[in-house]
Amino acid sequence: MKYYVVKFTGPFGFIKPWTAVRDASGGETYSQQFLTPSIVEGIRQKLEVKSILRHRLIYAGIDVQQEVVQAKAWSKKGKQYIKERSILKRGVMLYPSLYLAFEYSDDAERAALQHICLCRNEDVLLPDASIKEMTQEEFDRLDGYELRFETNSDSFLVGYNRFKENEEMVGYIEIVGNPVQKERYEQL
Repeated sequence: MKYYVVKFTGPFGFIKPWTAVRDASGGETYSQQFLTPSIVEGIRQKLEVKSILRHRLIYAGIDVQQEVVQAKAWSKKGKQYIKERSILKRGVMLYPSLYLAFEYSDDAERAALQHICLCRNEDVLLPDASIKEMTQEEFDRLDGYELRFETNSDSFLVGYNRFKENEEMVGYIEIVGNPVQKERYEQL
């Protein structure tokens, strides 16, 4: 099978893990290094394409950034109502590159004219101008992380799919080559 591959790149990105609230009891959470089925479906819908067959993600490193977050609810302090604030530390990917593989060339052409976001609107990734035709074997050799949406003995729960009545999402991580390419960051 032939894939039509579009590479998207940006200066930073954060994929919020579904366990982030439980994991970040100390106020610190790190970007997930793979896309879940519902994230891929959200990107597919945004791009208005028929399907995304595969994906592969690489990045240059993780940078811990602090931000002030404000609670949605109001609380009363004396005679005043305030919104509580706290500091959150996020481990954000630096210079992520995401390869998306499409079955149809018109889907790849449509995707190559648009931007995408991983999970937050500020994490904009822009497409490279060229579309690469690859065989499945060539795509399999690309460096990076990929969650394969299959059930086997290595599969684990990665969340609940908001597009499919919150059904469980499972998969296994495929790591190929060098998914954290620090030398890319050092060259910039």
